[in-house]
Amino acid sequence: MLSIASLHLYPVKSLRSLEPEVMDLEAWGARGDRRWVVVDADGIFLTQRKDPIMATVRVLQYPNGIVLQHATRPDLRVPFPDGGPIADVAVWKDMISARDAGDEASLWLSAIIGKSCRLTYMDAPASARPGHHAGHDFQVSFADGFPLLVCTTASLQDLNTRLKVPVPMERFRPNIVIAGAAPWEEDSWVTLRIGDVELRNVKPCSRCVMTTIDQATGTILHKGEPLRSLGAFRRQEGGIMFGQNALVVRGGRIKLGDPVQLSKN
Repeated sequence: MLSIASLHLYPVKSLRSLEPEVMDLEAWGARGDRRWVVVDADGIFLTQRKDPIMATVRVLQYPNGIVLQHATRPDLRVPFPDGGPIADVAVWKDMISARDAGDEASLWLSAIIGKSCRLTYMDAPASARPGHHAGHDFQVSFADGFPLLVCTTASLQDLNTRLKVPVPMERFRPNIVIAGAAPWEEDSWVTLRIGDVELRNVKPCSRCVMTTIDQATGTILHKGEPLRSLGAFRRQEGGIMFGQNALVVRGGRIKLGDPVQLSKN
């Protein structure tokens, strides 16, 4: 039987993750997932790809916003911007309207990342960033391109047998991790049902240098890995693949241990 092994939420794109026991899924993804993004002075999004120190910034959620935490600075509470300045934010090829979170958050993050940057918030996820892929129209947060990323414990275990030093699932930054599958079985999945929730896998996820960054320290401990080993057997048209990008067909609440039913190609 397939079941949910872990859930992962990223309130601020490319900062540290949370691992809730319960997750509410909406049309644009998990509630609270990647609704914030850090941008440079030109409004272009920042990620660990070029600024791996971002992995060391923790984020907590509270009812009116988020709390930023780092070992080198006092915690900073950042409320949801209430009618603040509108910023034009670039995430890949998309230009997205967002709310600027203010100077205090900007100075706090700039001191850690080492460059001038600002924190912005997507306050209208139902319309801010429409997406389209293979005949499917959808909305997406500040995630790279799709509402959700689904991975399996079996595929990670198989990859780790090929590595000198195993890596944790957090390197791949999934939203939903499923146990009970065979390695790479998720390549054939189409529809996933978790209680009343329905998801649709639409595209394998191409992996990048972020998989080489230790999420506890923001450093690369073993240069090129696990991407090099993954590429030896998972290189497909479009990149080196791990996990499946998914859409939310019908939203609702899911939790750890929930059984997963599916259809395959």
